[in-house]
Amino acid sequence: MGLKLVIVGGGSSYTPEIIEGVIERYELLPVTSIDLVDVEEGEEKMQIIESLSRRMIDKAGLPIEIQAGKNRKEALEGADFVMVQIRVGGLKARYYDEHIPLKHELIGQETNGAGGIFNALRTIPVLLDIAEDMHHICPRAWLINFSNPAGMVTEAVLKHSPHQKVVGVCNIPFNMRTGIAELYDIAVERISVEFLGMNHFSFGRRVFIDGIDRSLETMEKVVYQDVDYAPANIVSLPWNKTFLTMLHMLPNPYHQYYFQHEAMLEKELKQYKDQGTRAEMVMEVEKNLFQKYADPSVKEKPKELEERGGAYYSDAACNLMASIYNHAGDIQTVNTRNNGCVPELPDEAVLEVNSVITAEGPRPLAAGPLPRRIKGIILQMKNMEELVIEAAVQGDYYSAYAALVMNPLVRSDEKAKVVLDELLEAHHAFLPQFQKGVVRS
Repeated sequence: MGLKLVIVGGGSSYTPEIIEGVIERYELLPVTSIDLVDVEEGEEKMQIIESLSRRMIDKAGLPIEIQAGKNRKEALEGADFVMVQIRVGGLKARYYDEHIPLKHELIGQETNGAGGIFNALRTIPVLLDIAEDMHHICPRAWLINFSNPAGMVTEAVLKHSPHQKVVGVCNIPFNMRTGIAELYDIAVERISVEFLGMNHFSFGRRVFIDGIDRSLETMEKVVYQDVDYAPANIVSLPWNKTFLTMLHMLPNPYHQYYFQHEAMLEKELKQYKDQGTRAEMVMEVEKNLFQKYADPSVKEKPKELEERGGAYYSDAACNLMASIYNHAGDIQTVNTRNNGCVPELPDEAVLEVNSVITAEGPRPLAAGPLPRRIKGIILQMKNMEELVIEAAVQGDYYSAYAALVMNPLVRSDEKAKVVLDELLEAHHAFLPQFQKGVVRS
C-alpha cells in the first residue's frame, strides 16, 4: 500500500525540490498520494506548483496522485508524513524581519538575531495548531518540520503539543558535507561529519571519509584553502585562519553573523543601501521562478531554484522520511531531543545532532560534554531559544525582550526595546498572543 504525503506550505517555491526527491526515491519511499495545502494568499502559487508537479510525475511515469487545496484538516486524513514548510506572513513579513533591524544597524536576517526571533514568534503558534490537528486526525503520521527557525519551532512543538512524532530538518549539514566532498574531490556519500550544536548554530566536530577519521587533515585543508559551503542566502566572507585554528571544528555558514559580526553587518548594510533587503531580492527571484514553473514545457525542477538558498533541501527531508519508513538505522543530522546526548543541556532541549534514524524516530548519538571553547555560547544560545519559545507560547512581552537582549546579534537593552516594539507593530496581525501589544514604559 502506498504512502500519503501532505505538504503544508504547498505553494512554496521549494516544493519542486520535494517532488523531485520523492520521484528519485520512489522505490525506497513509495508515495502514491501527495496533498498540497496552503493559505488563501498562497493559492495561486500552489496551483502553479500543482501543475508543475503533475508534469514532473508524468515525465517520471510514476503512479502518484497529486491534489491541492486550502482545507488542511481534510488533507491530513490518512497522512503518513506531513512536511511543513511555511513562512507566516510571507516574504513581506521577512522584509520587516530584515529591514527593521538593519534600520537600527543590527544584523537583519530571517533566522538569526531579531528577525529570527520574530519569525519564531509568528511560526510557533501555527505549528502548534498543525500538530494539534495531526494528533486528532493522523496520530501515526510524522511531522517533518522545515519551517525556520527549525530548531526553535521543533522544540516548541515537542514541548507544547501532544503530537510527539516530530523531527526538524535543515539543508545546512548536507551543504557542509558537500563542501568537504568537493575539497577532496570525492562523492558526498563517502563523507560523514559529526555535528554538535543547534540549528544554524551547529559545529562540525569530526570528519570521516569511508569511516576513517580525517578531522586533522580536513581542518588543515579548511584553514589553508578557501572552502565555501554557504547557501545562496548568506553573504559569504573568508574565515580568519587564527579563528579556524583555535576552533578546530568546522564552522556553520551562519556562524559568520556571530563571529564576524562587524564585517557581516557592514556588508549587509551596504547591500541594504544598494540593493535592498535579501527579502526584496528573493521576491524578484520568486517572480522569475514562478514564471518558469508556469511554463507548460517545464517538466523538472529548474536549476534557478538554487538561487533561493535551498540546495539539497529534498535530500535532507526525503532521506529522513525514507529512513523512518524503512527503519534504516542509518545516521543523519536532524533536530531532535537531546535525551542525554549533551550532558550540560536538558533532555527536552532540541539539538541539531547526528542521530540513528529508526521507525520510532531519531535516536541521538552521545556527543559527550561540550568543548570548552564553544560551551559558553551554546548555553547562552539555548537559553535564548527557550525564552523565545516561552514568549511565543505565552505572548509574554518581557520574555521576548529578554530573548533579544540575550541574543549576541542585538546585545543592547535600548535597541532591543526599540526593535521589539517596531516588529510587534509591523507583525501585529500575525501575533495574536501578544494582545497587550507594545509596552510603553
